[in-house]
Amino acid sequence: MTIAVAERDFVLPPERNATQPPEARGLARDEVRLLVAQDGLTHARFNELPQHLRPGDLVVVNNSATMTAAVDGSLGGRPVAVHFSTWLDDGRWVVEVRSPERIPFPAADLAAGATLRLPGGARATLLEPWLPPARRLWITEPTVDPHQLMRAHGYPITYSYVPQRWSASYYTTAFGRIPGSAEMPSAARPFTDRLVLDLLTSGVGVAPVTLHTGVSSPETGEPPSPERFAVPAATARLVNGTKAAGGRVIAVGTTVTRALESARDPAGHVRPAQGWTELVLGASNPARVVDGLITGWHAPGASHLDLLVAVAGAGVVCDAYAAALDTGYLWHEFGDSALLLR
Repeated sequence: MTIAVAERDFVLPPERNATQPPEARGLARDEVRLLVAQDGLTHARFNELPQHLRPGDLVVVNNSATMTAAVDGSLGGRPVAVHFSTWLDDGRWVVEVRSPERIPFPAADLAAGATLRLPGGARATLLEPWLPPARRLWITEPTVDPHQLMRAHGYPITYSYVPQRWSASYYTTAFGRIPGSAEMPSAARPFTDRLVLDLLTSGVGVAPVTLHTGVSSPETGEPPSPERFAVPAATARLVNGTKAAGGRVIAVGTTVTRALESARDPAGHVRPAQGWTELVLGASNPARVVDGLITGWHAPGASHLDLLVAVAGAGVVCDAYAAALDTGYLWHEFGDSALLLR
């Protein structure tokens, strides 16, 4: 099968959507399938990851924890799901409004001054689009602290390919420590405590960064939004030391890749950094720090595919996606995984 992943163009059959967690399919988290793209393609299980890395490699993980960022509400008397994406430096919040069926609310029905009615009598007024000319994400000024609202009334953000609502425990990762992600940094979902120990005892290092994910746009394939990130000094030292010693830096997900590449200097060294990143990676702006990444499978049109190409190259990504489609891999946050290496 030939697919044009470089142009984000392929057909995903509906049966390839993972509609429930692997635990509901009788699998442990680390028993999902793993396609390894390194000098050819190898089919494995995720708990075999240490066999496909080398002593001296460094696995960099995202320690952002997933918020219960979806809250039921109403707009103009119509029921809606409000997705809290991120908080701004001035205390206002960015939200996305969706229908109860989890499809985008009509942009024509979103206007400055409209009021979202939220649980417990709370409200949030739509002020202006966050990233004009797009009108999917809006800046709001809630009347209550959204963190409290989410703790009391929130549930994990899901999309239409997951018909059942699953509890927040299914959207945690082994590394999540700092609440802030609207959606789960899902590349890390298959990791277990035992697997992390297996990596460490095989000579593979593990280091954290933070990148709080916003809400994605599975329907429109918009470019990545600005996101908060932090790369600590200790991780920067480990990354630079790994590269200098000939080891590989393996990012767990597009979030980690974006954070590390946002912290690089012109010489390609990683420096401690924090703030907002607007970095967009792709074939014309390839990764210089990350040598490989662990990732889930992304839908047609997703901007994440550009980032995969930025790390592994179009040929590797196209071959991997063609093989995954041909051999029954499952997509999205509850699906299977890949290890893509240059």
